[in-house]
Order: sequence, then C-alpha cells, then structure tokens
Amino acid sequence: MSREKALDAQGLSRRSALRLAGTAGLVTAGGASLSTASAGPAAAAGLGSLGTPPPYAPSGRRPRYRRATWSQQFQSGHGWSAAGTGTSSADVNDTSLFVRGTQSVRVTTTGAGKQSYVRRLGGAATSLTGKAVRLVLRVDDTAHLSKMSFYLGTGSLANHFLWQFHTHSATATNYVQSGEWVTVHLQWADVTSAAGTYSISSAGVPSTTTGFTDMSFAVYDNAGGPVTYHLQAVELIPDTSSVFPKGVVSITFDDSHTSVHGLARPVMDAYGCSGTVYNIADAIGSGSFLTLDQMRSLQDFSGWEMAGHAYATSAHTASYSTLTAQQVDDDLRTLREWLVGNGFTSEHFAYPHGAFEKTTDGVPVDQIASRHFTTARSIVSETIESFAPAMPYRLKALTGINDGSGIGGTALANLTAAGGRLDRCAHSGDWLILCLHRVVDGAPAASTEISRAGLDTLMKAIADRGIPVLTVAEAMAYYT
Repeated sequence: MSREKALDAQGLSRRSALRLAGTAGLVTAGGASLSTASAGPAAAAGLGSLGTPPPYAPSGRRPRYRRATWSQQFQSGHGWSAAGTGTSSADVNDTSLFVRGTQSVRVTTTGAGKQSYVRRLGGAATSLTGKAVRLVLRVDDTAHLSKMSFYLGTGSLANHFLWQFHTHSATATNYVQSGEWVTVHLQWADVTSAAGTYSISSAGVPSTTTGFTDMSFAVYDNAGGPVTYHLQAVELIPDTSSVFPKGVVSITFDDSHTSVHGLARPVMDAYGCSGTVYNIADAIGSGSFLTLDQMRSLQDFSGWEMAGHAYATSAHTASYSTLTAQQVDDDLRTLREWLVGNGFTSEHFAYPHGAFEKTTDGVPVDQIASRHFTTARSIVSETIESFAPAMPYRLKALTGINDGSGIGGTALANLTAAGGRLDRCAHSGDWLILCLHRVVDGAPAASTEISRAGLDTLMKAIADRGIPVLTVAEAMAYYT
C-alpha cells in the first residue's frame, strides 16, 4: 500500500497525506527509508521557518507557574560570592547576559576538574518544609561540563544535604544543553547524600527540613577544559504534598507493543489503574503492535491515554536529532492529525529514544514539539519530576525497569525496596514517571522487558504505599 493510501485508510485527510509525501525525503513509499539531508539554511532560522501553526495545535493548557515564597535573583547587592579552587574568573554582577532583571552571576572554571561555586553562608534561617528549590541557570558550552550540585546546610556547610542533580553525558541526552537557560526543581526525594549532623533515613526521609543558613551552587568541569556558567535564580517554591501527600506515579509504555493490551492491561485493571501509551502511528496494526481496536478498547473501557511517540517508524528509528527541523515538524504534525483523526485526543508526546537535542539544521527538538503537544517526555532520570514540571517539554522519566537478571537497565528492586524511588515519591509528594516497553510472560531477556509477575509486584508496591496512579494527562490536569 502506498504511503498516501495508508494515511487515508487510517483516518488522515488526503490533503495532509499529500503534504507529508512531498516533504523533503522524510519517508519513501511504505515508510521504508528516510533521508537526513538538510532542508537548507532557511530552516536554521528557527520555528518561524516552519510556517503556520498546525491545525491541531496544543490547547494552551501549560502548567501554572509556581510563585516563589523566597527568591534570590542575583540583582545588585545580592551578597553571594563566587569562588572555589575550580574558579578561574567571575563577575557576580554580570550585565551582559540575563533573563531576569538586569544582571546575573557569570563564572568560568579553571578546566582542572575542581569545584567552582556561587554561595551564601550565614544567612537568615530558612525552612524548606513543604518546599522545593528552583534553580535558573545556563552553561554556554557543555563540552567540558562534568556535573552540577546544590548544597543546603548550616555551620559553613559542615552540616549539609547534597543534591547532585546533573551529571553530563557524552552519549546520552542531557537535561542541560549548551547555550540554553534551564530551570531545575530540586525536591527532598532527590537528595543524594547528607553530612555532619544531617542524615537520611532508610526510607529516604531527611533528618530535618528547616533551619538552613547556607546555600551553595557548585559546578565541576571534566578537567579537559573550562566551562562558563551563569546563575540567574535560587528560589523556594511550594511542593505539592498538600495536593498529593503520597506523590503520584504515571506508568507509561513506549512503542505500541501488543503486550500492553494482552498482558499489562489485565494486571493494571486488577488494581483499578490506567497507563499512558506513547504510540508509533504507522506501526499500528502490523506485526506485534497494537491495533486501532485495541487502542480504542484501552482508552474507552479502561481509561488509558493514547499519546504520541512518532508518526513514521523510520523517524523513530533514526531519532529526531538526525533530521531537519522541517522533517521533525512534519512527522509531529502528521502524528497529531492521525491521533485526533482516530479519536485519540491526548496532547502528550514522548521523544524517540528520549532525545530532544537540536535538529541537523540547529533547531531544538523540544521547541518544535511545543507546536503540537502540551508536554514531551524524555528518559532523563537524574531527579524525579515535579508538579508543575520545571520544563514541560523535558519531562523526566525512569526507564529500563525490569525484573530480569544480568540484563542491565533499572532493577525493579530499586523502586520497591526500602528507600527506593517509590518510598521517596511517597514521602515527598513527587511525580514519578515510569517508562516501560514490553511485558512478557516469562523471564525478561532485555532491559526493555518486564515480566507480568514483575509488573504485578510493581503495582502492589505502589498500592501498598497508597500512591495514586494517574495517566500523564490526568496528572497534568491538576496543574494547568
């Protein structure tokens, strides 16, 4: 069947099918191959080169902005200092680059792999009970970035809690991208360690959440060269324990495997829970993938959410960062039209392979996704997601969850054991998004598989802790 006929047969208009078929080599007839040739210099101009907004644009229900209860925006007279053996130079009143007020703090590291910091010691005692930390920061070029941390404590940080919230990867997708202002939320569930008189219980509960006088934002380069970073804000914002005292879990499934209908659904039905499926549209109805009838049954009779993952299998396989901006926009547009045309109204999306870097012609993929969907999920999992999300087009999720032996990924016990992700979620009121793929009857053979028994163990552990399970759309509805 030709691509034009296939699209028409699956509920997409002939006009849209012809438009996609004419795209610069996105998919050949039948979806067998995909060109990554540049669409030319015009595409590098950004989203404006992509034309009019798509017919099924997001509804605009973006997360409400959380107002700070305490804020340091690093304007004149802020009183923080920049130092550390890893600091080469600094301007604590830099008026050349900022996104609030008229200045920010700029620091350049030495390139020797040592700690560089911006800190305040001996301030007024501050309570973080029912609070989270919000950071607004930027790294000019992440090529030599190693890690970023935040300290909170007393006694010139002799007593402190440490959040190591970003470790930069040379291969995986990074939450912190070069030349972009980034917002980070740090919650009690994400504390890495404690020192001095502070401690964390076996269930992940901090020994205190109040009386803090010292704060420090720290950056390390990889000893291969210097890094220039900017700090715009350190703030306290309300957490969401008053709405979800025991947190929320969203169970998501990527790639549209039939095991979601045949194996996952019966297990989750037994607990009265629904999941979110991120679908590859042109895989539907073929091989071992869901059919339209199965998708509709999941949605209509068990309350599942049918979200988007890619239109073309070839685009999913290649990853959006290997395509031009126009190719990505066309795949997202056609995916959304296909979903709506078939009765699936989810405004939520998951990046193929979790990747949201720039396209081959320099446009951030997450910005293109914002033209079509209300959120986009990654597989970054350094910290647990928050309400409202700090960056809704970089939703964090824990992936590779399995109960196999020696197959890598994330061991199921890391969630269900004392002090694991579920305990931390339940004690901190966070949003834990889990990314699964296939469910199998027997023992898992890959990190993308979990056994039916393992899924039941996971669901029981969630239920035993009293954590609600919501689809991504249901969770977002509380904070839009």
